[in-house]
Amino acid sequence: MAVPQNYCGEELRWGVTTLVTDPHEIANVAGGEGVRYMLEATRELPINYYVQVPSCVPATPFEHAGCVMEAEDMEELLNLEGVLGLGEMMNVPGVLGSDASVHAKIDLFKDRIIDGHAPMVSGKALQAYVGCGIATDHESISWEEAKEKLRAGLAVLVREGSASRNLNDIIEGAVRDKISTRRMAFCTDDKHLADIRREGTIRHCVRQAIALGLEPVQAIQMATINAAQIFGLRKLGALAPGWQADVLVVDDLSNLKPEHVFHKGEEVWEKLKVVSQAIVSTDLRGSVNVADFTEEVFSPAQFAVDKEYPVLEILPGQIFTERGSVNGKEVASLLEEGKLCMLAVLERHHATGNIGIGLMRGYGLRKGAVATTVAHDSHNLIVAGTNARDMYVAAQELIRVQGGYTLVSEGAVVDTLPLPICGLMSDAPAEELIPRLDEITAKAWAMGVPRDIDAYITLSFMALPVIPKLRVTDMGVFDAEYFTFMEG
Repeated sequence: MAVPQNYCGEELRWGVTTLVTDPHEIANVAGGEGVRYMLEATRELPINYYVQVPSCVPATPFEHAGCVMEAEDMEELLNLEGVLGLGEMMNVPGVLGSDASVHAKIDLFKDRIIDGHAPMVSGKALQAYVGCGIATDHESISWEEAKEKLRAGLAVLVREGSASRNLNDIIEGAVRDKISTRRMAFCTDDKHLADIRREGTIRHCVRQAIALGLEPVQAIQMATINAAQIFGLRKLGALAPGWQADVLVVDDLSNLKPEHVFHKGEEVWEKLKVVSQAIVSTDLRGSVNVADFTEEVFSPAQFAVDKEYPVLEILPGQIFTERGSVNGKEVASLLEEGKLCMLAVLERHHATGNIGIGLMRGYGLRKGAVATTVAHDSHNLIVAGTNARDMYVAAQELIRVQGGYTLVSEGAVVDTLPLPICGLMSDAPAEELIPRLDEITAKAWAMGVPRDIDAYITLSFMALPVIPKLRVTDMGVFDAEYFTFMEG
């Protein structure tokens, strides 16, 4: 949620000197212009900044994004400095079903690294997916899943973010089975800036892996040479003659607190001082464009008393959901008791008027509403709440500030964190942004959201129709296992 310069400063603080990013968030709002902005904003920074061109904008045809990027649109980005390959290919059915537009993208990047996204894909389907040229996957939530993907030839990127925490299960399994980690590296896949400031990203993964019994040198290899080789980054990831002098000096191999960080042989903090603040184009602001709607949109009266309705069941520490159900006659009382939340996704790019409505359990919100325009991957406006009034006020507040996070209770705004750049980012310095993130998160906890659920990142994933099992998009409740909308 920080502009690239501020984000990169936080990564450099903990010794990360190379980033491989997939900026499909800003691409889903602003298309190729957003990708170019990310590259230009990092051009002068003392960091190796690489981009995987977003492959799925939108992620599926079951939602509406700000832009659509086909192979011909990606071709314009192919040879930009800093572009490595193709970002995570989330359209698994399109790959397996030989969708022409999907395979045109894969063919365009056939000589480059192609990232995968294959949650719960196994057996022959996994073999076919890998056989189409996919090289990596970061979606494993268990060691058994990761091991099968390794055996299929994928490089496994072990994910540990703020909402999805998969490192323990995978590393414990690798240590127990004495499996080589040469084809494994670390990734975060959504980590709050406040969490990064406290513990870092990859540095935190290394520390955690060592604590689980992985040999320190192996853990450091996963963070350095393994990642560099997986992504074809020659002359990065090792200390050797002729290699780029990106060096992290730490106090010891258990704490890994950086004492010095060098990029191309120079201390990064001296170089950062002379880099000017990135200028954000006005074209990347003012992106929240929602059609008129009324409070009645969020009324529990829409749930018929004689019908069963699907429910997204949240799993603590995961972005997967289980599938539940509830009878329509119970919805109003469960919302009133804070045992259920209504979930609404409002299309916010083209004022189409599309609004998807669903139900969610396990979020913990007792009273009020939480809303955000960071809603993967199309980044429509998503709001969770227990009553129509608060949900309406929350949605209107984010339209007013043109994106961000907000909390509402008893018809009044409790707090709002504006993210005016594409509804995704703030240009405030990290020293200002992090305390505000902490404040609004603490207020969500006070309203009932459990501390083992990230109030905003978890909510943002409830709209992502490529993660099983149930989601809500601006088109309705979606079954992400069978890629179909559910009645209700």
